[in-house]
Parts: sequence; C-alpha cells; structure tokens
Amino acid sequence: MLLLQSTQPIAESTVNFVDTTLVSAAQPVTPVVEELSVWDLCLQGGFIMIPLALLAIVSLYIFIERAIVIRSAAKEDVTFMHRIKDYIHDGEIETATNLCRQTNTPYARLIQKGISRIGRPMNDVLVAIENTGNLEVAALGKGLPWLATTAAGAPMLGFLGTVMGMVEAFFNLASAGNSANIDVLAGGIYEALVTTVAGLIVGIIALFAYNYLVARINGVMSLLEGKTMEFMDLLNEPAR
Repeated sequence: MLLLQSTQPIAESTVNFVDTTLVSAAQPVTPVVEELSVWDLCLQGGFIMIPLALLAIVSLYIFIERAIVIRSAAKEDVTFMHRIKDYIHDGEIETATNLCRQTNTPYARLIQKGISRIGRPMNDVLVAIENTGNLEVAALGKGLPWLATTAAGAPMLGFLGTVMGMVEAFFNLASAGNSANIDVLAGGIYEALVTTVAGLIVGIIALFAYNYLVARINGVMSLLEGKTMEFMDLLNEPAR
C-alpha cells in the first residue's frame, strides 16, 4: 500500500511533463527576422561609400543653389516692357536704363545692353543682346557639368566597389579551404552589392536633378528670346 502511494506522485509528474512537452511542441516557432538599417548598409559598403557620399552631398548643394537662382531668373514683371517702351518713346533713355538696373534679372540686363546700343545699326544691337544672353545662360548653367558627371560616374563607382567586393569574397572562399561554405561567399556578395545600390541611387538622383535644371534653363532661354524680339520690335516701331 505504501509503495502504491509513493509511486502515484511520480506518475502524475511524468504525465504533466509529457503534456507540457506536447503543448510546447504543438506551438509554432516564430522565426526571428533580422532588420537592416540604412546606416548598417552604408557601413557594409566599405571605403567606396565615402566618394559616393561626397558626390551626393555636393550634387544636392548644387541642385538647391541652382534651383533658387534659376527660379529668381525666371520671375517676370509683366509691366516691365510696357514701361521700357514708354520711356524709349519719350526719349528717357537714362530712366529706362535705371529701370533695368533696378529689375536686376537676366532679361533686364539684355534690354539694358540693347538700350546702350540704341543709335547703332539694328544688327549690332541684336548681336550685343545675343552675346549678353549667352553669358546669362552660361551663368545659369554653372555647376550642371558636376551633376552630369555624378549621374554617369556614381554608378561606375558603385560597380567598382562591387567588383572589388566580389574579388575579396572569392579570395576568402579560397582561403577557407575545406572549411569553406556558402555563408562565406554569400556574406561577401551581400556586402559587395551594397555599393552598386548606393551608386545607382546617387546617379539616378543626379540625373533627374540635371534634367530638371536643364528644363528650367530652357524656359529662361525662351523668356530671354521673347524679350529680345519684343525689344527689337520696339526699336523698329515708328516714332510717335
């Protein structure tokens, strides 16, 4: 009788242990998902990420600075040409010149150059205005070659980093000898591809920024051409 009583707690504990084990085995195991931050990816890219970061920073600065300058150049005063016309017809050349200086826009500087050539042959006036327009457009495009270079060069730098990373990965795989496994190769390839992604991102952003600024400059050029033709028509009008 005492033997049966002593074995009963052992049997109950065994049953409880088996039940707990079955319940634990029945519950699904949630896999642990590793998350990568942008900073971690940048650190994995190696030293190639440094010139890519510099290209990105300089390109961003040029884009913002040029966008502000071009936006200011594209502003148009709708009453400007009407006032210039009235001043010229009234013979107030100095007042018209002062108005151009106060307006201080590319088209105002074109008109100021044209006003300074009044009295000379029309072809000389047109050539002087066109030369000034070329200088104004060149000033607006300052820094754009850097964006074009970044758009073409950043992906190439990224590919260079990838090739160097692949060489290092296969070197590590060969050096591992008999202990080599897929993890050694996969880790190296993963780190190598980071530079390609970074180079493509920087290059794509620079390309879109370059094309945007070129389109805005073309708009300013159209504005300058329109003001030039309007001014030349003004000089060809008969005096009142």
